[in-house]
Amino acid sequence: MAIRCLIVDDHQPFLEAASTLLEREGLEVVGVASSGDETLDQAEALRPDVILVDVFLGEESGLELARRLVGNGRPDSTAVILISSHQAADLGDLIVASPADGFITKAELSAAAIRDVLEASGRRDT
Repeated sequence: MAIRCLIVDDHQPFLEAASTLLEREGLEVVGVASSGDETLDQAEALRPDVILVDVFLGEESGLELARRLVGNGRPDSTAVILISSHQAADLGDLIVASPADGFITKAELSAAAIRDVLEASGRRDT
């Protein structure tokens, strides 16, 4: 069964490119969102396996959105993965303090990278 994914980013070109890439690599992109409220609504309605959240979500904080998703009673089967064009070393303590299951740079975003995070977090066997 394909991993069902919701992508959250405030840049439409990235949403389109990431959706195309992940679909080609066998993931099912069930939705995209560009704000926190839209994400919460879609997460509840779509029940994705993975929610990819941009750390810098326009005027909003992707880190705060990750906290809201985790604190919002998400199903245990739903993983939250932070994404950013910045390197993990640049975000260091912010990522560590986050309740997200992992982090992937946008340059390294792939179905394999998502599966690696899921496996490392114990959320899914690959």
